[in-house]
Amino acid sequence: MRPILILLSLLLTIAFASAIFPYQCGPHNCQFGQVCRIDKGVCNCIPINDCHEVSLSTKVIGTWVDGSRGNKRFTQYDITITNNLNTNIKQIYIDTDYTLRLRDHSNNSIWNVNLLPNGILTLPSYQPSINAHASFTFGFILEGTQPANLNVLSVSF
Repeated sequence: MRPILILLSLLLTIAFASAIFPYQCGPHNCQFGQVCRIDKGVCNCIPINDCHEVSLSTKVIGTWVDGSRGNKRFTQYDITITNNLNTNIKQIYIDTDYTLRLRDHSNNSIWNVNLLPNGILTLPSYQPSINAHASFTFGFILEGTQPANLNVLSVSF
C-alpha cells in the first residue's frame, strides 16, 4: 500500500509541475527547478539553488486539534520572504503544490499574500515591494502538520 501512495504522490507532483512549467520569463522558458530572475528588465532563468537574492523561511506558530471540524489537526505557519540585496524586490511569485491544504479551502485561512487561481502566491496590493535587506511575512493555516512546499518561481528587482 505504501509504494502505491508514494507513486501517486510522485505522479501528482509531476502533473502539477507539467501544468506550470515551462514558465515564461521574458524571451526564455524557465523549467522546473529554475527561477525567473528579472533584473532591470532583463530576464534570465537560473537554478533555484543559485537564487541567493531572496529566501523563504517557514515558522510553525502552533498546532491544534479542532473538535468542531471532526477532530482534524491544523497548523498555523508564518512564511518570511527576505530580500538579501541592496535593491528593492518589485515583485515575487511563489509556487505551491498539493501540500498547500488550507483549512477552509478559502482566503479565510491565508493572509498578507495574494493566492492566484493557479495556486501561485504574490505580494498583496498594499505591499508593492520588499525593500533592500528587509523582509515581509505572510501566513496560513493548513490541515495537518506537513508544511507547504514553497519555491520562488519569479523575482523582479
